[in-house]
Amino acid sequence: MKSIIFFLISFVLLADKKEFKPALVNFDSYEALVSEVKNHRSSRLVNLDEFNNLAKEKNVVILDTRTKELFQGKHIKGALHLNFSAFTVRNLRRLIPNPDTKILIYCNNNFENDQVFFATKAAPILPSAQETAKTLTLALNIPTYINLYGYGYKNVYELSELVSVNDPRLELDGDSVSKKQKK
Repeated sequence: MKSIIFFLISFVLLADKKEFKPALVNFDSYEALVSEVKNHRSSRLVNLDEFNNLAKEKNVVILDTRTKELFQGKHIKGALHLNFSAFTVRNLRRLIPNPDTKILIYCNNNFENDQVFFATKAAPILPSAQETAKTLTLALNIPTYINLYGYGYKNVYELSELVSVNDPRLELDGDSVSKKQKK
């Protein structure tokens, strides 16, 4: 309660001294960006074969923005990790300095029949193993694409199809993959 009162008093004092500045991000700008990204993204959705071919090109980055735990458990081999909650222009420029770099992205929604399930607005209760094949989860591809594009990274391609984690064309790495290989 004290922190709320302190915040309100600080807000009033700063606003009164005209030191208060409006947010740099506004909904109208975001809405315009989303519309622009929608058109751009529509031609950048690729199937697994195209994704794998693009991944073989020189200086291509595969970017995984899921949690650290999910990334460590299983990810596309060679992917770089940047947790979506740490997705800032500074962190992105540190990881991928050149905005013209070709970037490939994917998400949970692209992998079918895995042992990691996510509760979402579409499926608020974690599904049983039998229900998993019927339940798709929402994932971070679209916000990742919007942020990359908004930060000037427009050479982005996204895995578009649902792929089984057992698909032999998919090269995975991570702790759960290593354990599976040892069995």
